[in-house]
Amino acid sequence: MNSVLQLLLSNTIPELTSRYGTFPKADITTHPLFKLPPSDAPNDVLCQTAKLSCALTSGAFVGPLPPSATVTDAASPSTDPKYRIAPRMFKHVIGKDHVDFRTGQQQDAAQYLQYLFEKLDRAELAGSSRLPNKEAGTSPPLSSNLFAFQTTSRLVCSADNKIKYQNSSAAETLLSLRIPMDAAVVSDSTENADTPEQKLQKSEKEQTTATAKSKETVEVVPTVTFQNCLDSWSGNTAIDGLRWPHLQNETHSALQTLSFTNFPRYLIVQMQRYELGADWTPKKLEVNIDMPEHIDLNGFKSSGPLDGEILVPEEEEPSSSSNTTPVDAPPSQQPVIDEGALGQLMDMGFSMNGCKRALVKVGGSDVEAAMNWIFEHNMDPDFNDPLPEADSSSGGGGGGAAASLEDGVDEGVVMSLVDTLGCFTVDQVKAALKATDGAADRAADWLFSHMVSLTHYLISI
Repeated sequence: MNSVLQLLLSNTIPELTSRYGTFPKADITTHPLFKLPPSDAPNDVLCQTAKLSCALTSGAFVGPLPPSATVTDAASPSTDPKYRIAPRMFKHVIGKDHVDFRTGQQQDAAQYLQYLFEKLDRAELAGSSRLPNKEAGTSPPLSSNLFAFQTTSRLVCSADNKIKYQNSSAAETLLSLRIPMDAAVVSDSTENADTPEQKLQKSEKEQTTATAKSKETVEVVPTVTFQNCLDSWSGNTAIDGLRWPHLQNETHSALQTLSFTNFPRYLIVQMQRYELGADWTPKKLEVNIDMPEHIDLNGFKSSGPLDGEILVPEEEEPSSSSNTTPVDAPPSQQPVIDEGALGQLMDMGFSMNGCKRALVKVGGSDVEAAMNWIFEHNMDPDFNDPLPEADSSSGGGGGGAAASLEDGVDEGVVMSLVDTLGCFTVDQVKAALKATDGAADRAADWLFSHMVSLTHYLISI
């Protein structure tokens, strides 16, 4: 939680500071998100987020560390309570509904970041009228949109070399990169890795002992460049067992490459420092990542079909390759509306008709994608109009479209995760997507947290 909140709310991202924080020495009592009854404040996500951000940005609650203070010095002012903020109420309101984040145990930062975005999205959609800097007649953008991007998958069929392009069905907010250890290099240097500041903090006896030990055994940590990680993510990957509709659903392998459909305002990158060992237990990779000061991602931007490429016929592609379903489609092509997803959206304050329209457009069950659709279309004149009677039922009449989605998940998302994670099968990824309602960003966390019982889970379904 500490690293995530420092990243988002400590005046590092101007857009979030403008929404939730304030300026140094400003009067924080005038912040619009504080204008609510005191009894409602403890359980209000927007209020508690603004409270924490103002504490980090206003300078009224904690000041900057003196220039002479060092974090490694136990006697430094950094351990003084006046230089610390304890966001207990924020932690409670964000994590109270999560089995792990409501505890005091250490948790994965990437998983917490994704969960925090979900909570903020729901709160911002439900309380859009309270957000500052809101233009009249428009809905303010979600905070997570600053980090949202989509990817494009390019598949080359091994049978006829025809090419299929697929965009990810939902926006992602985290680029998770596998570390290619086959590209690691080991430096010949065996110098002590301590910085000059760390050496000064050691006593003469400690330095003598450390020097003696370093001469005996030196553990050399390999290095992988960030460019290697990007190349591994985007490079050719063999995918087996794909069904091709234009070949009468025959199964053939394919070569897949990934690229960015669009770039976010800010790109958050996670390095996958864990891999499955020989005994199927997570093993941490001891490796340094060489990160350059400037990164050019233009070479990883999707340019779409190229001249001379023969594409898979669009009319023969399965409906799972489409991100949306027309609201006025025939009943046989309507997806089944998931009642649980419908309830979650309605709990955020939206009308039943609007929520049904959103779910129909995104396949029936993806809450996150439905929220994005609501954000884009909640000002449409027909947003709250009832659906045609034959289409509004979440029961019968939608089985045809539900069946057209293979195993209920997007095939493009499955292939993207199989390539990105690199250590799970297609069936395992499909199971994870089912368990997380198709949310790709949470499916990876689900896989790593269920590795012990994954085989039994697959058998049960």
